Amino acid sequence: MSYIKKPAARHPKLKVNSLGLTIRDYEGSMSTLCAGCGHDSVTAALVQAFFELEVEPHRLAKLSGIGCSSKTPAYFVSEAHGFNAVHGRMPSVAAGANAAHRDLLYVGISGDGDSLSIGLGQFCHAIRRNVNMLYVLENNGVYGLTKGQFSASADIGSTSKGGVANQQGPIDPVNTALSLGATFVARSFSGDKDQLIPILKAGLSHSGFAFVDVISPCVTFNDHQGSTKSYAHTRSHMHEVIETDFVPLKTEIKTEYSEGSVQDITMHDGSVVKLHKIADEYDPTDRRAVLDYLADVGSRGEIATGLLYLEEAGVDMHGFENTVDGPLVEVPFADLCPGSKGLEEVQKEWW
Repeated sequence: MSYIKKPAARHPKLKVNSLGLTIRDYEGSMSTLCAGCGHDSVTAALVQAFFELEVEPHRLAKLSGIGCSSKTPAYFVSEAHGFNAVHGRMPSVAAGANAAHRDLLYVGISGDGDSLSIGLGQFCHAIRRNVNMLYVLENNGVYGLTKGQFSASADIGSTSKGGVANQQGPIDPVNTALSLGATFVARSFSGDKDQLIPILKAGLSHSGFAFVDVISPCVTFNDHQGSTKSYAHTRSHMHEVIETDFVPLKTEIKTEYSEGSVQDITMHDGSVVKLHKIADEYDPTDRRAVLDYLADVGSRGEIATGLLYLEEAGVDMHGFENTVDGPLVEVPFADLCPGSKGLEEVQKEWW
């Protein structure tokens, strides 16, 4: 993770929001991710969303687990609160922090390995509790930090760098979130800022668990043909004397396409991803219809993107647990520790 700050110099005519902050004030440390990594595009979209929503940096709490994706919080809003948890455990840390200080804005950044393998149980229960947070899953189908093993979102037939084909079916995080009752579900592509930024802003403004699955290409390790998530650096035209890893300088893949259309995105390795942007007449409030729609689009080899499901009247974790209105850090000590008699009265509720 990088702790190298970006240069302080900035253009004197940069636009400022009502807080008097420029977009540079929402940036973080220098990224150490591979050149062209889709995760950096997600960072840029988050920075823009925070700026446009005029978020006070000290009111933001950013959390992550382990993986390339979990480095992302270091790269935006350096003045925010932050916690880098262990692998797969970010959701419980976010839930605990949210329980103690409900007035902060919580953003969790995770990956397909962090959320769909070791952290799957944590991910499921964060949805079940409807923790009030934005949960961004940077989805590239591989474990980038440990040399490109298949993640739980890798497609059947995908081949590893050694040529071994994946035979296990993928876990679709969008279908998982929908089936578990998530109140906000969206999917986007890291290179489509015109779609991704509004989705992130909507998620940040949602009351409850807002889940955004972002297809975010890996430039280094996902080298199989037909991938629906990422691309790879291949060595098909060079003779290796000593096995080494080389990350080529790549440009980030970006796209623009209209609602209701399908866009073919050609990855750096020549594979093609078909993105299907939902139409204006799409109804995101019918959970069953959304699942049927996703199945229909998926049967054509396409990936639906956009705001897929929204339940505006959802009850969040604090509503389920009937917590106090304010943050626990602001509750007087006498109320938090009422003595043995007060504790006995509380315990009677559970007898």
